[in-house]
Amino acid sequence: MHLSKAIVAAFFSVVLLRGTLAYYGQLTPTFYDQTCPNVSSIIRHVITETLVSDPRIGASLIRLHFHDCFVNGCDGSLLLDNTDTIESEKEAAGNNNSARGFEVVDRMKALLESACPATVSCADMLAIAAEESVVLVS
Repeated sequence: MHLSKAIVAAFFSVVLLRGTLAYYGQLTPTFYDQTCPNVSSIIRHVITETLVSDPRIGASLIRLHFHDCFVNGCDGSLLLDNTDTIESEKEAAGNNNSARGFEVVDRMKALLESACPATVSCADMLAIAAEESVVLVS
């Protein structure tokens, strides 16, 4: 059991370092200290509440972050809904009825927008949610 937690933590670290710390922007532990100091606690609160009724949500949020970063880097595009002209990643064949946790991410985003309007990017929110998930379920 202890080894599997270490593997998850190592996997997340690789994804975070390779995807989130890409050359266009760097998410650091202090990035939102001035503009949205409660970002981690808001995300942690939503995950903690959800874990009571859904013990798999931590793994689901880690998976969402991984799939968001997988093709073209971490950009939050996995969270976009379909339009008349574009089939989103969210509803693409590989993710449809497989990727889960979108409603939890929507709650996080609503609380973050209320606390810090137009500040926290969706990609950063997914990265922080994945990080908090690793901590909370370890």
